[in-house]
Amino acid sequence: MNLFDLSGKTAVIIGGNSTLGGTMAVALGAYGADVAVVGRNQETAEQVKRRIEQAGGKAKCFTADTTSKEQLSQVLADVLAWTGRVDVLMNCPGKNSATPFFDISEEEWDSIMAVNLKGCMLSCQIFGKQMIEQGEGGSIINISSVSSDPPLSRVFTYSASKAAINNLTLNLAREWAPHNIRVNAIIPGFFPAEQNRKILSPDRIASIMGHTPMARFGEAEELQGAAVFLASSAASSFVTGALIRVDGGFGSMTI
Repeated sequence: MNLFDLSGKTAVIIGGNSTLGGTMAVALGAYGADVAVVGRNQETAEQVKRRIEQAGGKAKCFTADTTSKEQLSQVLADVLAWTGRVDVLMNCPGKNSATPFFDISEEEWDSIMAVNLKGCMLSCQIFGKQMIEQGEGGSIINISSVSSDPPLSRVFTYSASKAAINNLTLNLAREWAPHNIRVNAIIPGFFPAEQNRKILSPDRIASIMGHTPMARFGEAEELQGAAVFLASSAASSFVTGALIRVDGGFGSMTI
């Protein structure tokens, strides 16, 4: 019995060229999925593709602005021409800003909401519809944030967008359960890439560590298990509407 075999499935990773998205894409490919790596930066997408292939998987890169319905629709057409199906959708794009609340411009608000929320909504529409038409179920995995509930200081717009991702996840889980399409979210804790760690101030790091019972940052590979679990219909066939924390205990911490 192999609960995590993804052979024969196609996984579309929106923002698959990012640090976290790319690492989760590698895991899905290693467990047998054909992985469509979707992003605007093709150089980083190709790097992820090579990592997937080194892990024994198959991958192909696709270019799209994830806030464009037209471009996402073209990705769907290209993926169907490649493998003929879509079984897993993972939404990873993220845009952030530490602008103080009274200084947030309408343009900045709209830009962050477009990437973090509108893009997720559009991809769920486009690829979710394909899953329904296939009639074989599927899995949608949205990447949320510990800032979604409760909100995180200094990242007002990002927090609001990720709270909306949680709500979207729950709504779609309810709507699409009759089609056997499971919709869940992963709530990562702090997984800063090396370049981000260098710009975190000492007081900010101390605050994060003081609120994280495991007292450390997460490593990208520590998200792979949750991603494979949710992608696998054998392992998580009765899991939908779940917000799964991978945060070192951050969400359970009080005073």
